[in-house]
Formats: sequence, C-alpha cells, structure tokens
Amino acid sequence: MRNQYRRAGLVALLTVFTPLSVLAAEVYPTQALFGDTHVHTKLSGDARGYGLTLSPEDAYRIAQGETLISTGGHQVKLKQPLDFMVVADHAEGYGLMDELIKGNPELLVNDTVKRWQKMLTSGNKQSVFLAVREIIQAQGLGKLPEKLTYNPKVTKGLWESNLQLAEKYNQPGKFTTLMGYEWSAMLRGNNLHRVVVFRDGIDKVKQTLPVDSNRSGYDPINLWRALEAYETNTGGRVLAIPHNPNLSGGMMFDYNRPNGIPINSQYAKLSQRWEPVIEMTQTKGDSEAHPVLSPTDEFADYETWDVANLALTQKTTPQMLSGSYVRSGLKRGLEMERDLSVNPYQYGMIGSSDTHTGITVTDEDIFFGKNTLEEPSPKRWKKPASMSPDGLLKNEGWTISASGIAGVWATENTREAIFDAIKRREVFATTGSRIKVRMFAGWQFDNELFQQGNWVEQAYQKGVPMGGVLASPVNTSGGDLPTIIVSALKDPLGANLDRVQIVKGWIDGQGNTQEKVIDVAWQDDRKLDADGKLPSIGTTVNVSEATYSNTIGSVEIKAVWQDSEYKPGQKAFYYARVLEIPTPRWTAYDAKKYQIKLPEDVPMVVVDRAYSSPIWIQ
Repeated sequence: MRNQYRRAGLVALLTVFTPLSVLAAEVYPTQALFGDTHVHTKLSGDARGYGLTLSPEDAYRIAQGETLISTGGHQVKLKQPLDFMVVADHAEGYGLMDELIKGNPELLVNDTVKRWQKMLTSGNKQSVFLAVREIIQAQGLGKLPEKLTYNPKVTKGLWESNLQLAEKYNQPGKFTTLMGYEWSAMLRGNNLHRVVVFRDGIDKVKQTLPVDSNRSGYDPINLWRALEAYETNTGGRVLAIPHNPNLSGGMMFDYNRPNGIPINSQYAKLSQRWEPVIEMTQTKGDSEAHPVLSPTDEFADYETWDVANLALTQKTTPQMLSGSYVRSGLKRGLEMERDLSVNPYQYGMIGSSDTHTGITVTDEDIFFGKNTLEEPSPKRWKKPASMSPDGLLKNEGWTISASGIAGVWATENTREAIFDAIKRREVFATTGSRIKVRMFAGWQFDNELFQQGNWVEQAYQKGVPMGGVLASPVNTSGGDLPTIIVSALKDPLGANLDRVQIVKGWIDGQGNTQEKVIDVAWQDDRKLDADGKLPSIGTTVNVSEATYSNTIGSVEIKAVWQDSEYKPGQKAFYYARVLEIPTPRWTAYDAKKYQIKLPEDVPMVVVDRAYSSPIWIQ
C-alpha cells in the first residue's frame, strides 16, 4: 500500500480495494481514542443465563462515566470514561435466553429445553452454570433447537430496540456508539467468533438482522457474503473483527478453510476485504505469543490460556498453537502471500474486554470479572472460569484477565472516523492501560526526527503508519534499510513504562519464517547484555499491600530504530510492544481486600502492555 496520507494529492488510500473518504492534504489522525468493541449485555444468551440483568442502555451509561449498580449489587464507576463502544451481543438466539427464562411457551419445544429452563430458574448457582455450559456446548456442536437459533419475529423487535438505544447515546465528538453484534461460530467447539461493526446509523442497519452462525455454516465466507449483501442493499459500510484466536483450536490461522478446503487467493482477498484487524487480547487470555512458539521471548507467557478450545470440547495440543496465536498467524500470512500473492492474515491489532457483565472495567484494582459469577468476592479466584461438563478440562478462576482495550488513531470521535481508522488498521491494543503508542516505518527517516515539532506530519510524508504496507525501495542494491519510529506515552492514571520493543517476523533466504524481539528504547542506565537482552527494570510491587510506585520507569519513551539485518527484497512485518513496569494483579487486590491467602501458583503481579498494529514490507 502506498503512503496513506500524501501531501501531493487529496486522496488518502485505505487499502488497495477500499477507498477512504477524501481528506484534505494536511489532515491526519491526531486523536488517540480508547474504546471497547466487544461488550455483552443481557441480550446475550450466555450472559443472561449466568444471571446478567444489565441492558445495553446500562452498558452505555457506565461507559460514559455514570455510577450504576452491577447485577451482583456492587457500585460501578469507571476511572476514565470510554471514547467509544460496540455492544456486540451474540447473534445466536439474540435476546432469546431472557425469553426462555421467562418461560415463553414458543421456546419450550422439547424436554431438553424444558430441562434447561428449569435449571436456569432453579435458584441454584451450580445448576445455572451447568445449564449455560450445556447450551454453549450444544451451540458449538450445532445441536440447539431451531426455535433458539432462528426466531426472526422476536429478534427483529429486540434488534431495533437496541439500535434505537445506540442512536440515543451516540454523542459525536464526545462518545461514539457503533452498532454491531457477534457472529459466534464454534465449529467443534473451536472459537471462530467475529464481531460485526457497522459504520452506519439506524436507517441502514435496521435493514439487516444479526447473522446466526448456525445458519451460515460456521464458515466466515458465508458471513462475508451477508456483509456484502448489506453493503449492496443499503450503500452502507461494515467490517468483521475475529477475536481471541487462542481458543480456536488452531483454526483461526489455519492454512485451510473451516471446511478443510485449502485457502486460495480469492478467499484470501475476501479475508483482507472484510477483516482488517483482529482482537488479540481480552479477558480470556492474551493471544500475542505463546512460550512454546517463542521460547526466547521472556515476555511471551502473558495471561496464557491454553487448556482447551473455547467450548472445552478439545484439549489444546502443541500442534494447535501456531494456528492460535497472532504472531505465528502473521508469519503464516507471509508464507501464504508468497504462494497466493495475497496475505489473508494481514491484521491490525486491537484489544477489547469480551465482558459479559455489561461493564468495561480493565483496571486491576476494580476488576469485575467476565460474567456475573465472577464479580468481586473472596472466592471468585477459585470458581472455574469455564469447565467441561465432565470436569476434566477447566480454566481456573484466577486465570481470568482484566484485558483489554481498543485504541484507534482517528481524525475525530465519530462513527465514520473510528470505523475508517479500524479499516485502515491504524489501531493498537492494550491489556487495560490507556497507553498511547504510535509507530511509523520508512526509508528516509533520520535520527533527529523527534527533535522537530512536526515530526508526526513528517512521518506521514516520508513513511507509513502502523497498519500500512511499506513498498520496497526502487533501488534494491542494498543501501536502503527500513527505519521504525515509535512513540509511547504512559496512561496518565497508571504505571510508568519499562521499555519499547520491536517484534520482527520475516521469511529468510531458505524460505522459512523467523521472528525476533528487539529491545530498542528505555530511559535509564541499563545496558544490553551479550545476547542483546535488556536486564529487568526491577519491581516496586508490595504484594501483601497491593501497592506499587512510579519511582522507576518512564512517562514517555521514543525510539528511532533501523533494521541493520534487513535484506533487499525481504518480506517482513514489524510491530511495537510497549511494556509497563510491574504492578499488582487483580488477584493481589482481592487478597488484600478480603484478607485471604492465595496459593503460590496464582500470579499476583502483572506487566501490562500495548501492541501497535504491524507494518509490512513488500
């Protein structure tokens, strides 16, 4: 892709196939906005089944900074309001769980459903938990009764009511509500979920209904066809965001489609067309990297969930990992581009919460869990986050992560500007903190760029921002080396920064994919060791008191780094990883609050981080 912002012309390119709106030559994104594209309310079957009573309206009010009471009776108020939100309730049985709990006779179609209804209304938490797990497994195996998966008359009314709320709470320039839903495909229990996000308002979005994965064959290509039909019929714009690939059983970054057919160039083009970014960190673990795949990366084992797939129908094996983590997926994308001339996995990176409480709280000290059963209590650390019906596969309660947040670089806080930022991949992910990270790559940057007041403008002129593709130089004699510039600013209410790293993936001269993590910037007297590794910054965390101090680390870190190992014509990607200093994890705050002692294998310290979207060299 060419430079996305060209002073010589008026057109800013989004991708080779999707033009952006015309922008003035001097216009470029100046606002870092933070939001959540993955919020569930009581309209989601699993959330309602676990007892959630908060509505989409409640979620919008909390996101804007209002004080509300949670389902469990706790007072909720965010430290910092969000800039934008997508209420993304499950398309499958949209709003029907609430009707099932109410005993709607239209839904009580067989003895199994009647049994589920009885369990859900029994008042016994264990019975409720098992009922919801059975329903989720039936969904993953395609065995839900049709009345629970396709009821358009009921769905239409609930959908339009939700869209009206999104319009009510949309405040351009202050708080943006983007309309959407979640397509929750689980082929054999493997997570292939996508969050669908619209650029448009209710006049267009009400002309469609959420697409049920049970009726679209669990294959993303059928979702993409529905999205194409929406755009054709309404003139609107829409995209899809795959999320938490770590629970996909290796299917998210497979070489084959879900039906087993090898991915071809046509399919790869459709993937690029409809899915520009991926959700790579959230409450069910972080999907950047895995220690088995990246054994030399000392920070790869972060909030790792690798027990089983999403529905816990299949234990995770080492063979599945490469298809389940973003860094390896990006590397596979390079391989497939070599063979197909198109990269199906050319994803930007965002985070989001996947909260099933209607509450987006990513702060460790006021973490509200993923669902109502995980709201603050002395025992939540040992309540299973998820478990197979036979109890053999289990994600422990203490493994739940407080992550994550979606960051976008936008021209303004509106639906159109945020959607366009996601579409051109000028986005970043954080695991909960409001770290601002910006990255560019080019062939003409100099080491003094940050000394100039208009360095961002020059970066757009001379290079490409994160999410972009940097064309190889015309002169391939070997004199040109790519230069990466990164700027990272701490969360104003959070911890200082430890370091900035560049993660590089490439295809070597023998045709094999490689990766490397490089410490490129920090602001103290530490020195790289003989292996090029930066020593630990240390810690100020007092676990027993659940405290830390910003007496170490930096408020801001900037880096200009040139890849001296780059070979002319090399296919590669680069992204930035920004690490905070260590801070207390939510488990430490719980231990302090409730005066409990947790087992030694429960982590009490966390190193939050931010990830830029990659830049690719072609």
